[in-house]
Amino acid sequence: MAVDEAILGAVQTGESLPTLRLYSWMPACLSLGYAQSVSDVDEAALRSRGWDMVRRPTGGRAILHTDELTYSVTAPDDEPRLAGGVLESYRRLSQALLKSLDKLNVPATGEEKKSPRSAVSDANPVCFEVPSDYEITALGKKLVGSAQARRRKTVLQHGSLPLTGDIARITEVLVYPNDAARQESAERVQQRAITVEGALGLEVSWQEAAEAFQMGFAESLTIDFVPGELATAEKSATEKWLAEKYANDRWTRRV
Repeated sequence: MAVDEAILGAVQTGESLPTLRLYSWMPACLSLGYAQSVSDVDEAALRSRGWDMVRRPTGGRAILHTDELTYSVTAPDDEPRLAGGVLESYRRLSQALLKSLDKLNVPATGEEKKSPRSAVSDANPVCFEVPSDYEITALGKKLVGSAQARRRKTVLQHGSLPLTGDIARITEVLVYPNDAARQESAERVQQRAITVEGALGLEVSWQEAAEAFQMGFAESLTIDFVPGELATAEKSATEKWLAEKYANDRWTRRV
């Protein structure tokens, strides 16, 4: 999260080009949405598994980052591929996501209409159990969870593509009134969400997924990517954001 924020700042000042970042997590990490309460988390269960916790700069509900490919896109809001409102830019980036998934032969589709919400979903702490306004599905189940933030005329969108594993593992580290409620939530997640392996019936490596994303985004958005590492200024900003925000309890426990 600190790296995404550092890139956002560098793009704001013009020090960095618009950036597609592809990454994974070690160890597994539970990320909370910007306004989500930390009381949703069973911290003893989280510690017993050796999993980390962080709060995202974007909204939404909890995501367990493990066995996945995470992407982030950062660019000025006047970049033609991101221009317009949030939903409009979501749609353009969703086309790039769909093209990337097609490279992996994943039978994915995009829902363009706003998904209805319910009182049950509003109270649910799990991102992959809650419908989003524009979501990518496979076999009728949610496949990609994405969120967007806009700051000082710059857009950051990042999201999670689960590759393999039990999609309902997240319920093991969240708070429920009883075991029956936890089990019900786990069953709903399994009914409503899916991994790439679940959609294809075979395992796809992180490297394969990353290569597909690079090709899919390049073709869909007509971009010639320049592979690179973090600039010196971005590395310094990452350390700053770690100390001041993402590794700091004042931020993580702000709600």
